[in-house]
Amino acid sequence: MKFEELIVYENGDFIALNKPAGLLSIPGREGKEISLKKILLEKYGQIFTVHRLDKDTSGLIVFAKNEAAHKSLSLQFERRETKKIYLGLVIGSPADKKASINSAIAEHPVHKGMMVINSKGEESLTDYEVLEDFGIYSWLQFQLHTGRTHQIRVHMKHIDHPVVCDELYGDGKPFFISSIKNKYKLSKNEEAEKPILSRLALHSCQLGFTDVSGLPVELTAPLPKDLRATLQQLKKRKNGI
Repeated sequence: MKFEELIVYENGDFIALNKPAGLLSIPGREGKEISLKKILLEKYGQIFTVHRLDKDTSGLIVFAKNEAAHKSLSLQFERRETKKIYLGLVIGSPADKKASINSAIAEHPVHKGMMVINSKGEESLTDYEVLEDFGIYSWLQFQLHTGRTHQIRVHMKHIDHPVVCDELYGDGKPFFISSIKNKYKLSKNEEAEKPILSRLALHSCQLGFTDVSGLPVELTAPLPKDLRATLQQLKKRKNGI
């Protein structure tokens, strides 16, 4: 995919992109893997990190182009003045179809890079709503009121409905059509079935904030192909097709 195709909105102060899954938001500790920020730095020379998305999460992410925009946007995220909406597929069928999870999150005491529910951790609030229940899976909308590391993933594990394909907090299993279709047959050219989803089933779809001049900005990012294909197959199964 060309870089230009990732751009959702751009002006002199910031750039918003629809990040593909599998791409780091910012450089990792070792700095060996390519990251979105590195691409932006090469293109613009100066770029500022405002927030991050997990490597395997797709969707909206914003970078500032100057110090004034960086300060303004960072403060909005810090003060919880932004609107952050995600879509995701979870395992199972939550009993409460609409609820809030208000459980503090802290770093895992042993496993580096992993988070846990801990009353001594930082306040973490996630609202969720089941948009479609497929029985074995459910399609949810999330609104984040805080911005903790792995927040949605930790909270969904906490209520025993981890995000699909989550290697850290779930079973990490990819999604195969054969897992929901009894009479699935390989095509003549296939030696083995390929998963239609093999990454974290989470997408940042909406982002709302105000620009440097105080005007409201509402951005949306369409679902990527792998999540659209997964939903299509689940809908077919639900409708008996």
